[in-house]
Amino acid sequence: MANFFMATSWFERARRTAGLITILAASAPLPGQQQQQPVDRGKSYFHYSMGHLYAELAGAYGNRGEYLNKAIDNYRLAMKSDAEATFIAERLADLYLQAGRVREGITDAEASLRDNPKDLNARRVLGRIYLRLVGDSQQGRVNEQMVTKAIEQYTRITEESPKEIDSWLNLGRLHRVAQNSVDAEKAFKMAVEIDESNEDGLTGLAMLYSDRGDAKAAAELLGKVAAKSPNLRTLMGLAGAYEQMREHSLAAETLRRALEFAKGNDEIRRALAQNLMLAEKYDQALKEYEELLAEDPRDVQSLLRTSQLYRQMRQFEKAREYSDRAKKLEPTNLEITYNEVGIFQAEGKTAEAIGALKKVVDATQRRTYSAGEKQNRASLLERLGFLYRINEQHKEAAAVFQDLGALDPAFGAPSAAQSIDTWRMAHDYSKATEEAEAAIKKYPEDRGVRAARANLLADMGKFDQATAELKKLFDGKNDRDTHMQLVQAHEKAKNYGEMSKAIDAAEGLSTTPDEKEMIHFMRGAMLEKTKKFDQAEAEFRKLLALNPTSTSALNYLGYMMADRGVRVNEALEMIKKALEQDPNNGAYLDSLGWAYYKLGKLNEAEESLRRAQERTPKDPTIHDHLGDVLAKQGNLKGAITEWEASVKLHQQAPPFEQDPQEAAKIGKKLEGARVRLAKEKQGKK
Repeated sequence: MANFFMATSWFERARRTAGLITILAASAPLPGQQQQQPVDRGKSYFHYSMGHLYAELAGAYGNRGEYLNKAIDNYRLAMKSDAEATFIAERLADLYLQAGRVREGITDAEASLRDNPKDLNARRVLGRIYLRLVGDSQQGRVNEQMVTKAIEQYTRITEESPKEIDSWLNLGRLHRVAQNSVDAEKAFKMAVEIDESNEDGLTGLAMLYSDRGDAKAAAELLGKVAAKSPNLRTLMGLAGAYEQMREHSLAAETLRRALEFAKGNDEIRRALAQNLMLAEKYDQALKEYEELLAEDPRDVQSLLRTSQLYRQMRQFEKAREYSDRAKKLEPTNLEITYNEVGIFQAEGKTAEAIGALKKVVDATQRRTYSAGEKQNRASLLERLGFLYRINEQHKEAAAVFQDLGALDPAFGAPSAAQSIDTWRMAHDYSKATEEAEAAIKKYPEDRGVRAARANLLADMGKFDQATAELKKLFDGKNDRDTHMQLVQAHEKAKNYGEMSKAIDAAEGLSTTPDEKEMIHFMRGAMLEKTKKFDQAEAEFRKLLALNPTSTSALNYLGYMMADRGVRVNEALEMIKKALEQDPNNGAYLDSLGWAYYKLGKLNEAEESLRRAQERTPKDPTIHDHLGDVLAKQGNLKGAITEWEASVKLHQQAPPFEQDPQEAAKIGKKLEGARVRLAKEKQGKK
């Protein structure tokens, strides 16, 4: 009986192979390939079919050696009879990999190349094996040696056979993994040149442009592919490109199309809901999440995103309700903890946010931690340190960053840089200098530590030393960051000529939307400080064209216009729009109060400025503005109190923030108010 079933299996495999032979016979050879010897396609088809048959038998019977050897021998004979049948080399390479006989495959191919360096099929076998051994770049597990070896083989293949699309595609993918952007682009373009509608080539180019931050170019290419032959992969790539461009409405629309190819795919539905939320289509996003939760009430990710959605809508009770439901299901989920802290922050309750996070930090403290636990704890400690710093609890922040450094040697240098920044922000330059000197001795080559020390020198007014330190950081890899740090150093020195040069240099290296936005912001701020207001406004308008919801640009431009008394009503609306997104920002509240003051709405101005003062009590400008409002209301005593505080804070400011002219103006107002108040008191007597 066993022999009967074996015979039947053999017959069925032979019948399928006969069909395969017919298909192979109908296929045309690829043009432009090297012909190494006379072609005998009939013989090649026979040996290929036998190799395929033995390969199937080997798979069915646990990679039995006799079947594997026969499969390998027949594939070799098939290639020898028709060197143009490139797919046979791929099958042979896959067979070596399947059987775990990689070393044998490499050795055989290398031996063939020693006999004939132009044996492209031997190179195809090597390239395919190396390609399959590269690893997974998405998971960060890449064998760089295999990448290099695979690139070498496919480069030689494309040189000898320049019309071979699959080899160009593989070469493009490999160069992309190796981050050889220029070579990857050339390879993908060659594939598209051979076949302008080649989906893999167009998609590869699009992903490459996406890597560079050129989401617009990526979207254009993927849009062409999706319009001609839409499929799940292309539509998902197109949605990703739209996300990079912050075209969240278009991303959502594309994801709806993708769902037609993957109906009921929860991951795509969650991505759709997320993009609807980012597009501020809150009702539609909420509907999507409600449907997901109706199907699965234990869907933690959807519960968490719904909480974040309600937080964005400033419905904090609902935000907490969904956060609590998520936490009940996954009490140790770090993202849920962060969301709880985020709710407190959105409410302007920094102390409560600190309390909530500290409870988790204390509760998860251990004597030893696994690698994953260390990463989670590092995230918690870093967030806690930042919150302490926001709340101006610098001593506590520094202590937390010390704990971070003690957690693992890998966190030592970053925690040292944060400690320097913490004491610098506290204006305790003695302590900051002490920390910087110790850190430089311990981590002399760390960029973060050296940059933190340069920032400290700039804050202390040692601008030449600061810029000299920063210029040492140019390494050809991180030059944009170095230019941006020089921008800030030159701004503190009020050296706007050098600041402009650094901005231009950074702009030439900016590729992502965020990077380009920052360039416009810094250039706009520089132009405003040099009183080139029309040019400054143009820069902020460019930024807002890229990102209409940029709170920093809305506030800066709004304040600049209000301060000059230019289109104040428009300025007021800009500032309000910024505050809708960040309602507890002290600087934005100050801008709002000043715009109201310029419009003569003194009660509204006072209310906004007092709220600003609660958030940012040590800002001399807010005290000055409130003094102006109180003086206009006739409250000279209150105005004097505010101006006195403003003058004192100006005197305590770090060297780079001190503005003698501004301090003199406030001092003049203060003396005038004192004289007027004295006269009023004298008159009452």
